[in-house]
Amino acid sequence: MRQTDVSTGGNMKKFWTLAALAFVALPLQAKDKPAYEKGVLLQMDSSSCGYSEKDNKTLAGEILGTDNQHKQTQQVLCQEYTLQTERVTYRIRPKDDKHPALLPIGEQAQFRIHKDKLLLRMIETDDKEREYVVVSMKPRTDEAQNQSASIHAVR
Repeated sequence: MRQTDVSTGGNMKKFWTLAALAFVALPLQAKDKPAYEKGVLLQMDSSSCGYSEKDNKTLAGEILGTDNQHKQTQQVLCQEYTLQTERVTYRIRPKDDKHPALLPIGEQAQFRIHKDKLLLRMIETDDKEREYVVVSMKPRTDEAQNQSASIHAVR
């Protein structure tokens, strides 16, 4: 009788140990990979994103009082890409204006929208996620016309 009591107690101990391990391990499970949408980079344009000012002052001119108070103003241009998906056309700009990466036009890209930014990656180049700001979004009218034409053709 004593042998069965010990084995029953041992089984219960194993059960509670496994249950505690399972309870602790549940939150530690790996998160699902983010879902990416596909699109094609159609074009890249240079668009105005502000102005840069530079003073013409020199140290000698400041001391002698010969420097003018004129500032050189130069327009700053930023890369702006057109990303087209099945239903929407996005206009996006790199979030990092100082070191933007030049992306290949005509290539397929994967992206996801997370909070207030678009995370884009080019699979065929370096597969690195880059942050972009969405400037505008437009539904594709050519796709809507094609869908309505196919619906009417089915009827």
